[in-house]
Amino acid sequence: MLYQLSYIGVEGDKISTKPSPWQAPHLASSTQGTHNYQLIMEALLRLLQQDSTTPRPELARQLNLTPEEIDARIASMEKDGVIVGYQAIVDKERLDKNTVTALIEVRITPERGGGFDRVAQRVAKFEQVVSCYLMSGGYDLIVVVQGGSLREVASFVSEKLSTLDAVISTATHFRLKSYKENGAMLVPEVPAERLVVTP
Repeated sequence: MLYQLSYIGVEGDKISTKPSPWQAPHLASSTQGTHNYQLIMEALLRLLQQDSTTPRPELARQLNLTPEEIDARIASMEKDGVIVGYQAIVDKERLDKNTVTALIEVRITPERGGGFDRVAQRVAKFEQVVSCYLMSGGYDLIVVVQGGSLREVASFVSEKLSTLDAVISTATHFRLKSYKENGAMLVPEVPAERLVVTP
């Protein structure tokens, strides 16, 4: 994400701040200061999403803040629930060839008083479920499931997921290959082939 706005720009790999109301409060209106503070927070989140192991001094250098300010902003976002956890992005095909991932479309009947949320929470609690999303379109939920084999995933769908009273139907799609995961490329870039010019 490139922040090419009034007070934040991009110079190489460094997000630099121009003289701004955020840096000079006596020149800023409260609206401008709040807006610029939000931009800094979004830039920090972007850097953490790219690599949450980046040292605090490096984050501070890129955002023109001090390491103490970085620590304070991260602590604030953790407390507010903006940052809910830190995870390593794993290429499971290199780690375990037997891991099977499936994306399952699920149609459900919303419950009275609980709507889709109560059913979705019940589905999300299964240990085989990695992710669960409420979606627009022909299906209500998208559920990402992992198992040790095709049979294991199929058994989960037929014996656990489909047996829930609120579930109307499911459609299962098995992952064949991963190219990108949470912003990280998992395969080397294929160079473009040049056409051979013959005399």
